[in-house]
Order: sequence, then structure tokens, then C-alpha cells
Amino acid sequence: MSGTGPVLLMVDDRPSTFTRYAARTLPEHLVLLRFEELRADLSEDHLRRTAHLPAFWVRAAEPLEREAERYLAWAAAELPVAPERFCNPSEPQQALAQRFAALAGLPHLTEQQVAWVRDKAVMKRRFRELGLRTAAFARVREAAAITAFAAEHGWPLVLKPVDSFACVDTHRLDGPESLSSLDLTARDWMVEQFLGGTEWEVCAVVHRGEVLDAWPSAMPCRPLDIVNGAMNANISVGTDEAPPVDLRALLQTVVTGMDIDHGYAHMEFFLVDGELYAGEIGLRLAGCEIPANHGHAYGFDVFGATLDVYRGLAPKLSYRQRRCAGDLLLPLPGSGTVRRITPAEELLRVPGVVDAVLKVGVGDTVSARRASHNASGYVHVVGASIEEVERRMRDVLGAFVIDLTPAIDPAPVIDLAPVIDPAPAREGAR
Repeated sequence: MSGTGPVLLMVDDRPSTFTRYAARTLPEHLVLLRFEELRADLSEDHLRRTAHLPAFWVRAAEPLEREAERYLAWAAAELPVAPERFCNPSEPQQALAQRFAALAGLPHLTEQQVAWVRDKAVMKRRFRELGLRTAAFARVREAAAITAFAAEHGWPLVLKPVDSFACVDTHRLDGPESLSSLDLTARDWMVEQFLGGTEWEVCAVVHRGEVLDAWPSAMPCRPLDIVNGAMNANISVGTDEAPPVDLRALLQTVVTGMDIDHGYAHMEFFLVDGELYAGEIGLRLAGCEIPANHGHAYGFDVFGATLDVYRGLAPKLSYRQRRCAGDLLLPLPGSGTVRRITPAEELLRVPGVVDAVLKVGVGDTVSARRASHNASGYVHVVGASIEEVERRMRDVLGAFVIDLTPAIDPAPVIDLAPVIDPAPAREGAR
């Protein structure tokens, strides 16, 4: 990654490894864009870590057009060089962030592109227009529509908000009895056919409309199983165990069909009896610690390459190794106060563990959520194969202990689900 070049305006709506990396490596070429209504999601520790960077706060009560005008005046008066490029690493802020970038005259996704990468029903229609196979799907507003869909496609089904992420409010419906407690009035919902086979993920960086490379990930357990307690892990596959698919060509079809110029793309797909079904795509960094997995698997600076494409620069993808590397999210079994937790130093002694980060410590009050990124911390595990990495991950789970005193009253708690940035006092060796 180059320390010279254009200044980047980057959305900062939650602490993340990517933001920490950017703040550390581009201190003179980075400006943060924050939204007042999301202030509670930015920890005091994160604000201290990024205090050396200029940051513009978008006020919640003001029209976005006025805030964009205020930003432009602020940038002209307060910054040595105004940002010329834009990066939004956040899935839930995609529509708001891209609209702000457009008003500020920065490179951005159009409203149509935002719909393609954010609204899952619109996304799947676009996949089909591009010649890709998808599961059957339909928007639904009432239980009767789900029953009608099931009559045609059978049970089980998957029900989700069209703008959900991390499996929040996503459920598997196994039969008509699953419909009795549903409330479909508050959000825009869709239902889709449940696919068997094997679910995979693939990430890529895009520069000037070209997919430069694609990095597949295996998932020991499906996201819908993860939110119900299964092992929460992703494994970057830098070996010949990668799926028998031209992944770069697959992503290029989508990138060209959605007229995407640059960015980090994260896609999920299924292989069912040898047939590929497109799942979903996001034009932002993958969740959890998946990007870091690719760096460990291929031996290159994945965050630097990502920053380069958002700054309009061509990254150097020079790989030093090929192996499997995964992130295992450590369990957060409920809400309450942490009584005991295995130290990061002990987890680092498990064979294959190259990084261990705890997000909580003894005495912290925590709140668990039903989300695929719910965790008390994470480890990075490397190995020669998918099987070896998964076995070592299970060894970590066998060594890891977290005990909670259950919450008794509704006092405010620390909601850890969206927090990715680890507190420095609890980080393991890097």
C-alpha cells in the first residue's frame, strides 16, 4: 500500500480492524465520516485511538443535503487537502453513506447499485438477469404468502428482511407451525427456498472494473446454524481445496453486470450437486475477521490492498505463501457479568493459533445477540488444510472457558455484537 496519493474519506460507524489499520498506516491521507445517531457504537477507546485523524460528524436532525454542504465548507477550511476518494466499509450504512458521497461530489454507488448490493430481492433478480442461478424467492408481507410459496417450493424455507446482514432476524422455517409467532409488519421481508449442498464465500478486490483476484472461504457451519449455537468460523482456502469454480470469472460477471468500478466484494454461493447457486453479495469488507484470514492464508497485506483500490490505486498482490487460515469467533453464551475467561496467552499456546484477541474481561457486563458476529473475542488459526484448521479450532473451543453471572436487572449492558475492535489491554501477541 502506498502512503502517498489521494486523501480518503471513510465511514467510521463502528470500531474495526480495518479502521485501526487505516488510522495507523494513512494518518495524513485519511478523514473519518461519522454519524451522530451512531455515536453510541463508537467506544471511548476507539475515539482515543483515532483522535489524531480529522473527523466530520453528520448531524442527525439536519437534511443530508445541508450536511454535505457543511462538510464541503469544513473540508475546504480545515483540511490541508480535501478527500478525493470515498470508502464505506459498513453494510447497514450503505444507502446513507453513498448518498452523502454523491452530495459531496465523491466517487459513489448509484441508487440502483445500492439496491443491487443491499436489497436481497433486487439483488437476486439482478443475478438472474446476469445468467446466474439462485434459489427461488419472493417478497412477502403476510403469513399466507409464505404458505403459498411453500406450497410451490416446499419446506423448509428461509425468511429474512431484504436489508438484513449477519443473519439478524433471519430464520429457517420448517413448517406451517413456524408462522404463528411471526410479525411481518415492521420490515420488508422475503422468503427463499432452502438450499442444501455446500455453502461457500468468496472475496475480491476490484480496480477500474476488473476483479484482480478472488479468495474463497470455507464455512465449517452455516450462518443459520451459527446463530443457533454452532461453531462460528470461516476458513480462507489458499490451497487446491478451493471449490471447483472459476471464482474470478463469477465475480467478474457480477461486477460487470452491476457496473462496479472499485472496492472490496464479498459473495456467498452454494454448490448443490455440482450446480452453482448465487447467494448474496456485498460491496464492502467481509464481516468478522474474514479479510485478515486472506492475509494469513496468502501472506500479503490484504488491508493495504483494500485501501489502495478505494483510493484509486492498483494494489500489488504479491503472495508469499499458500495455506489455510481461519477466524474462530469465541462464544458469548448469554448476557451478564463475566466471572472467568481463558486468557489470550493460553489460547496462543494451542497449535496453529497465530493471533488471539479477547473483547471482554472479568468484571465486564455483556449482552449477547442472535447475530453471526456475536462473540467474546476471536482467534486466527492456520494449517495445511481445511480439516487441520477446523480440528485446531475445535481444540481452541475445548480450551476456552467463559463463565457469566446471569443478568438480574435491566441495567445498561455492553452490547458486544457489533464491536470488532479489541481493547489493547486484552489483545494477545500479534
